[in-house]
Amino acid sequence: MRDYPIPDNELQRLAALKRYNILDSLPDNAFDDATKLVSYICGVPIAHISFIDENRQWFKSEIGVGVSEVPREISFCNYTIMDTKMVEISDTHLNETFKNDPNVTGGFNVRFYAGVPLTTPDGYNIGTLCAVDHVVKELDDNQRNALSIVAKHVMAQLELGTKNYELYTQRKIAERAVLAKDNFLANMSHEIRTPLNAIIGFTDLLDQTDLDNVQQEYIDNVQIAGENLLIIINDILDLSKIESGNLTIESQPFNLKRTLKHVYNLLKVKVQKDVEFNLYLDADMPDNVIGDQGRLNQILVNLVGNSLKFTQEGEVTVSVKRIEENENNYKLRFSVKDTGIGIPKNKLKTIFERFTQGEESTTRTFGGTGLGLNIVKQLVELHKGEIHVKSELNRGSEFFFFLTYKKADIPKTPVKSISKNDLGSLKILLCEDNVLNQRLVRSVIQNFGFELDVASNGEEGIELLAQNKYDLVLMDLQMPVKDGYQTTDYIRSEMNSSIPIIAMTAHSLVGEQERCFKVGMNGYVPKPFKQSVLLKAIKTAMTEEVDTKRKRIVDFSFLDEMSSGDEDFKKEMINLFLEKIPNQVAELNEAFKNDNHDAVKKLAHNMKSSLDIFMLEDLSQCASIIEEEASKNQFSTEILDKINILHCGIAEVVKVLKEL
Repeated sequence: MRDYPIPDNELQRLAALKRYNILDSLPDNAFDDATKLVSYICGVPIAHISFIDENRQWFKSEIGVGVSEVPREISFCNYTIMDTKMVEISDTHLNETFKNDPNVTGGFNVRFYAGVPLTTPDGYNIGTLCAVDHVVKELDDNQRNALSIVAKHVMAQLELGTKNYELYTQRKIAERAVLAKDNFLANMSHEIRTPLNAIIGFTDLLDQTDLDNVQQEYIDNVQIAGENLLIIINDILDLSKIESGNLTIESQPFNLKRTLKHVYNLLKVKVQKDVEFNLYLDADMPDNVIGDQGRLNQILVNLVGNSLKFTQEGEVTVSVKRIEENENNYKLRFSVKDTGIGIPKNKLKTIFERFTQGEESTTRTFGGTGLGLNIVKQLVELHKGEIHVKSELNRGSEFFFFLTYKKADIPKTPVKSISKNDLGSLKILLCEDNVLNQRLVRSVIQNFGFELDVASNGEEGIELLAQNKYDLVLMDLQMPVKDGYQTTDYIRSEMNSSIPIIAMTAHSLVGEQERCFKVGMNGYVPKPFKQSVLLKAIKTAMTEEVDTKRKRIVDFSFLDEMSSGDEDFKKEMINLFLEKIPNQVAELNEAFKNDNHDAVKKLAHNMKSSLDIFMLEDLSQCASIIEEEASKNQFSTEILDKINILHCGIAEVVKVLKEL
């Protein structure tokens, strides 16, 4: 066994090699193309790109070698990594170092060798780019230059791969942070929504009783406060939508004057004793418009709330004026003016930026997050409006914005009674673990004239369904023993029941509604709910065909392109999917239960290509997340969720494919 030289910087060189995560990696077209190019340029039967670690020479790409690695002690390239330039041996039989080498006298029968060191930007030789022949050869200058250029290209590919990996890692860290934030916000929202659901629900029931004028005013104010609190909670939950610009503006008829008076009545309790609070409405202002009442509430509550908070004496005035009108629209100017502390001139340009307030001491003195004005600006702009501010320090401020609303017909005077129940007598099963919500739903359902049974978890719900005949199920998503998703999946797959199921949840993550439909539910009512919204959902679920709603559409465009019109090939691919994927999902579930990380990683990786063929991007993304987590030898709570989504989604796809 021949001794071989060791570079003086061997430890640093090995550290540099490991930094690229290239050893034992999968084949790569870019490196294979480089190897083919070397073989072509030099006219040799053997070419390779290899890397040298502590004990071996590992071939990332090779032509004519036929093995993935050789022991380091028999590697010619041990000498190449000692140099800073190309090592070229025209005839190994005449070279004192190599003439008796086993790969010269036999083995690969190396007669000609040319190797270029692969040098990192910080100067470490981590591997080689080589051309080898069985006959005596000498390269010309053009060939030598070309080899050096290809070697630099190989290193550029390695650098690019490292940068991409770093970016991928940072993206995953950011995605996990966003997921953690979303889960925290959703859980916090759930804890607030649950009691708020009861407050709003029982207030609605109380509003349907006979009340005197004072009681009616109190109830109206409680309802307004509850609805505004709900808007705030929804804003917390919709933070990701606001950040990505995906929050949408509703378009519904509402009474503009009544809305403005409600905001005024709601906020006048905050007025300090030395402050006069006024509301001025233009005589020509319309009563009714079409737009987003909730978002207007939110904008005004924020702006007026700020003015009242920052005004110790003087006045706060809200005024609304019609400035333009055409056949279809009104353009209105809203103004909130105060005599408060004002804003310094150098802060006026940044006052609408996130986490920005007029002075550093503002948060300490008055509180607040510095998010309000940023959200207001985004909401005004989502209305395709504009907002401005005028202010002078210690003299007060005026925030004014312009919104355009469509004209609306004057609605009939609202009646206290809920929507008419024309469904007859229904027997409904409620799966809900919160006792307060059970009582609320029972009161509401009885008010509709329906009969209600209650189960405190999914298992109890399944037992009641097996024993009794029901027309519809109201399904909470967060329950002990069996949650709403697991219960629905069991009802659909094990009980083969098509009974309408409506999700009712206070745990509203982005995309949850879509997941409910995918698992087999027929409706979705977020808590806190309005009675009219719940009744409408029940009517919709009872009158529409269960199987024709929101059926998954499988995109065959990629498969059609692959098959080039060959229908037999397309059928074969579909049959392979039906035969293979459901079994792999079952194996994935089993491997997850057994904490078998390697099996989960392998199964998820194998499934992705099949899912991609059928353009199932959401399911392929789930598989990617599962594979990534499994590669870390740990399973988070997110993985169980992703496996459930994958299981439900594939069951839905299988059903669609079998019906073809």
